[in-house]
Amino acid sequence: MHILAISGSLRAASTNTSILRAVAELAPPTVTVTLYNGLDNLPHFSPERDIDPAPEAVATLRNQLREADAVIICTPEYIHGMPGVLKNMLDWIASSGEFVYKPVGVISAGPSDTGGSRAHIALVHTMDVLTANLPEKASLSIPFVRTKLDVTGQVTDSILTQELRDVIDTLIEAVQNRSTIA
Repeated sequence: MHILAISGSLRAASTNTSILRAVAELAPPTVTVTLYNGLDNLPHFSPERDIDPAPEAVATLRNQLREADAVIICTPEYIHGMPGVLKNMLDWIASSGEFVYKPVGVISAGPSDTGGSRAHIALVHTMDVLTANLPEKASLSIPFVRTKLDVTGQVTDSILTQELRDVIDTLIEAVQNRSTIA
């Protein structure tokens, strides 16, 4: 099984990216988690640019999404919403349909007590519009995220570790259920 992990942050020391690295480490041996690293390479979306063939970075993203059995997106909150680069990526996928019925885990993480809840809500809404399969137990907001990671970005909070395992397990179950239906 293959899960594509997408961080909504471009920062090298991003806590959101650290959360996704922890997901990769916590995944069972039968699951490969790949961190998408092309967010910053995507051109600005415009319907006039959404042509065939797609720009190379867009074609690569779409291919990675098609090949993934599930996706996990972890986003910070910028000005009470998801980052523009993440929204731009999702705009590129609207017409091509890679998220249709695909199991997707949605995580937000922030330094305050809200855990990026507004970005989380915006991301869930956008994924609903894209017709993604959003299992309830694969949704997580992480408040005070910096207190749950060490200086190297490793998760130090046992409750968060279990919550991340639950997200992974839920996505695995959703993929398995999808396979038995298809």
